[in-house]
Amino acid sequence: MGFRLSAFADEAGSGIGEQILALVENGISYLEIRGVDGENISDMTTEKAKEIRKRLDDAGISVWSLGSPYGKIGIGDDFGPHLEKFKHGLELADLFGAKHIRLFSFYVPQGEAEGYYDEVMARLEKFQEAARGSGVILCHENEKGIFGDTAARCAQIHREFPVIKAVFDPANFIQCKEDTAAAWKLLSPYVEYMHIKDALADGQVVPAGKGIGNIPYLLEQYRGEVLTIEPHLTVFDGLEKLEAGRERANRYCYPSAKAAFDEAVNALRGLLA
Repeated sequence: MGFRLSAFADEAGSGIGEQILALVENGISYLEIRGVDGENISDMTTEKAKEIRKRLDDAGISVWSLGSPYGKIGIGDDFGPHLEKFKHGLELADLFGAKHIRLFSFYVPQGEAEGYYDEVMARLEKFQEAARGSGVILCHENEKGIFGDTAARCAQIHREFPVIKAVFDPANFIQCKEDTAAAWKLLSPYVEYMHIKDALADGQVVPAGKGIGNIPYLLEQYRGEVLTIEPHLTVFDGLEKLEAGRERANRYCYPSAKAAFDEAVNALRGLLA
């Protein structure tokens, strides 16, 4: 399986220097950029983006996708300012040379998602219209609490907008009590890339292959080029000192963000090997 790896390196460190170091040390050449210096990508200025692009270029790292929060607002929230932020995101994607933007389909009241179908689709159409001609592929990620948190509603989005592709996130499906293998069978025609994130039945995120996300099966079925590692593992500073000589209550808890990031990468490489 000759996949190329990408990662949310802000989970290894806040500063771009820390992120570059984590990527280089782990042999990863792509970044899904989400935050730098505690600032979300959606709030980044073009000046800062140019500075970061130069540092990434110097390190031989390319931006695979903007790990943006577009669409991660309530369905009743004012959409106008959010759409303007999205348009700025398209400019940032161009500056970074990124061909993908990750987005969401709006938080909806629990149990009432279908009642907001028309409004969700109208907003996604605005995103699509703004991105037309940009060369950027919009990629919808399934996430708990949004309209597209189940595989069935994700499929509704992709059938309505074939140009909007899917970011398949196994752990997020588990947290919505969805079977990832069944979700894959429904959504695989639309998948542009995957987030490598596994979870236990209770929703706790664990290294790839340690949960019920069917990660080995998904890797066998996946026909894309890039996998983005999104660790989301529990970090507890001082863990080693606190639990010295005792078995950890949570074996998937790590003493630092960098240690958690490294473990996430190693777990995926173990499966690929």
